[in-house]
Amino acid sequence: MISLTTELFETLAIQQLAITDDALTVDLSDGRTLSVPLAWYPRLQHGSTEERNDYRFIAGGNGIHWNQLDEDISVKNLILGQPSGESQKSFQRWLNNREAII
Repeated sequence: MISLTTELFETLAIQQLAITDDALTVDLSDGRTLSVPLAWYPRLQHGSTEERNDYRFIAGGNGIHWNQLDEDISVKNLILGQPSGESQKSFQRWLNNREAII
């Protein structure tokens, strides 16, 4: 069962992505559209429109990477409904460094 689930996640690819102030929405290669609250990913939520739009698909479309925000999200985490696993301490450190630069 585990290998079947792993194969499923590995065969899915993100075709399109949209980000609003409230949600991250992806269209998958199997025809599904998933939308999750942007609050699940605090770095995206605190990012500017320019930073949010500076992304690339990774692992053959199996994930998304935002270089300026140092954020990665996988198809697997989106399907399983798993928000960011970053600790509050790590996020706060990132936010403090960000505010010092801006």
